[in-house]
Amino acid sequence: MSYGSSLDDAHRLEGVYVGRVLKGEKPADPVQQAVKIELVLNLRTAKALGLTIPLPLSGRADEVIE
Repeated sequence: MSYGSSLDDAHRLEGVYVGRVLKGEKPADPVQQAVKIELVLNLRTAKALGLTIPLPLSGRADEVIE
């Protein structure tokens, strides 16, 4: 199970940040934080570890790896 920022969103924000710095902003200015947080469940690994993932949690996950 992983709960954190979206990698796609993080890479997009990196590009925006680099563009701001290249346009003359100071790198020390506030950095943008990730907006989208994702929950990813790996059911195959959970099964190998003998864990049972509750159905409501699986339903809320952004991505489920079977």
